[in-house]
Amino acid sequence: MILNFTDPLFTTRVLGFEPLFDRLQRLSESTDRSSNYPPYNIRKDGNFFSIEIAVAGLTKEDIDVELANGVLSISYDGAKTEVVNGTNEVVYQGIAQRAFKQQFTLSEDVIVQGAELINGLLTINLEKIIPEEKKSKKIEIKSPKRISNK
Repeated sequence: MILNFTDPLFTTRVLGFEPLFDRLQRLSESTDRSSNYPPYNIRKDGNFFSIEIAVAGLTKEDIDVELANGVLSISYDGAKTEVVNGTNEVVYQGIAQRAFKQQFTLSEDVIVQGAELINGLLTINLEKIIPEEKKSKKIEIKSPKRISNK
């Protein structure tokens, strides 16, 4: 299903939400071309998140990680196989090295802390920053002052 956020219903009745509508538009377009490759996990610990992506056989130079307009993109352009003396013959290929692009839409209050590649697992660390005005707070219950009639 493709959502049309250029519909006059959205543009004339809802103001100030343009970035949200742009993200929803990208999300609706990306679901048609999304893939399960490479496999990934998303972990949460309080306000910290980590995205783990299985990228066996790739180096940090092979992988591009980019954050633009609230969308975190992880991509690989594909294998650059070199033929040495005409004898680069693969008998069986069980490790996929096909090109991929995974995208994750991040909330405005989520920041990328960094990324690391260890033993074929790319881990991208994220943190959700909660502004003071949005943090939960204890509300004191006051007793009303009585006005005494003398």
